[in-house]
Amino acid sequence: MLLVEDDQNIRELVELHLQLEGLAVVSKSDGNEALALARTDTFALIVLDLMLPGLDGVTVCRAIRRDSRNTDVPILMLTARRDEVDKVLGLDSGADDYLTKPFGVRELVARVRALLRRRRPVVGEHAPAVQAGPLLVEPARRQARLGDREIELTAHEFELLYVLAGNRGIVFSRDALVQRVWGEDTHITVRSVDTLVKRLRRKLETDPADPHYILTVWGSGYKFADA
Repeated sequence: MLLVEDDQNIRELVELHLQLEGLAVVSKSDGNEALALARTDTFALIVLDLMLPGLDGVTVCRAIRRDSRNTDVPILMLTARRDEVDKVLGLDSGADDYLTKPFGVRELVARVRALLRRRRPVVGEHAPAVQAGPLLVEPARRQARLGDREIELTAHEFELLYVLAGNRGIVFSRDALVQRVWGEDTHITVRSVDTLVKRLRRKLETDPADPHYILTVWGSGYKFADA
């Protein structure tokens, strides 16, 4: 796994405890170096500090999701900021979970374990393909296409799209989507669903502000358009 943290004391403490969990850890303290490594090597998990020299964590996370060998690898964001807007910014950039400093080592290890377990796809490769209008979602290939255009999706984006497109017209609450996409063993909140929907709309919709496919049902949750 890749650990990116510029505070030497925190970096060495986290690295020690992750190694005690049997994980091979590569550590970096600079955002530019971390991104360069993420573009050449593949990791099972990335722990990424928000505030970094060089490139900040949000920029690194977005770049990893957009162009690297780790586009669908779980990312845990570490942040010293407690404001909700900063947590949402981290998730919106492509992080799967966040942890606010100061944190307990046990909590960090628990989050890492949960993310590694979630790496196993919720949607199995033998699940049937889903065709929803011009959208085709194929679990066997872990691929989604909108007409002739292939859509690059992270693991959670793919699973959320499969759940919604495979149940057209059915309204899912945010809590239900957390269970369907992330499973029961999770620290994820319902706000993460909103962030994931926002990311999906950017990739699917001509106008994300006026969605045609993934619709908000106010007071209830989300659904995929009936037709």
